[in-house]
Amino acid sequence: MDKKLTSYKDEFEDIPGTRVFTTELARKGYHLNQFCMTLMKAENRKRWLADVEAYLEDWKISADQKEALLARDYNRLLELGGNIYYLAKVFSTDGLSFVQAVSTMTGMNVDDYKAMMSAGGRSPNGVRSIKEGN
Repeated sequence: MDKKLTSYKDEFEDIPGTRVFTTELARKGYHLNQFCMTLMKAENRKRWLADVEAYLEDWKISADQKEALLARDYNRLLELGGNIYYLAKVFSTDGLSFVQAVSTMTGMNVDDYKAMMSAGGRSPNGVRSIKEGN
């Protein structure tokens, strides 16, 4: 593989609190994201809500992805190849708004998260590089 491309992608891992959805993550999360898309149909949402574990048996998702889905650990699902727009089908089926779900990913309550975003989002000051600590 081209060294420039490899080092370029390695730099994505140095961004604190950010997951860049690369082609590698897309491949890793393919079945997970395909599962999420099934929740666009009402009959599938009913089946999912009636028995989550049974519904997941029909999918070639990894044990880690299944565990993260059951725990509704959205940050872990992103690490495992989930795309936030596909994962939105899961939290919407659970009755959560995008803001409610994303606030759980930040460790903030909904009101604090909304206030932060209304004020312009997180400050660009602070830790900008994991390896450099700044």
